[in-house]
Amino acid sequence: MILTSARLTIRPFRAEDAQSLADYRSDPDVARYQDWGTPFPVETAARMIAEMTDPAEPGWFQYAIDRDGTVIGDVGVNTHENLMQADIGYALAPAHQGHGYATEAVQRMLEHLFTDRGLHRVSAECDGRNERSAKLLARLGFRQEGHRVEHTWIKGEWTDDLLFGLLAADFRTARQ
Repeated sequence: MILTSARLTIRPFRAEDAQSLADYRSDPDVARYQDWGTPFPVETAARMIAEMTDPAEPGWFQYAIDRDGTVIGDVGVNTHENLMQADIGYALAPAHQGHGYATEAVQRMLEHLFTDRGLHRVSAECDGRNERSAKLLARLGFRQEGHRVEHTWIKGEWTDDLLFGLLAADFRTARQ
């Protein structure tokens, strides 16, 4: 499956993308609100890519965000066992942040999930300090559905979790 938008291609990772994946995931600014540590070894990236199978099956599947042949980030989709809902996450290399690429990639993935795959709901979660991510989700029509105070122990500290959800019906209404 390959998705295109005005400036991006969203596609499965290939083995040759392992170094790019490792490079931006090793950046402390990218990893700050994520559950992985730094550095993110190229061997871990290669194993992650090799272990991805069918994006329509339950579980996480990471897609590369490709800009003119360069991997600049990823969008992850965690399809639930019922195949009617999913969680979504994303990461973008710092040099490509602030240009609307994450918004464009997530928007295109949402179109695919709701239109092509017929999902009913997509959820997202972010660290309560990650204001840019929370704003991106709100901009795309997600509703903040919860705020779990000091819920997650990560990287030696308790962090708040912001919970977001978007229904297919709301997505379709917003597009009209």
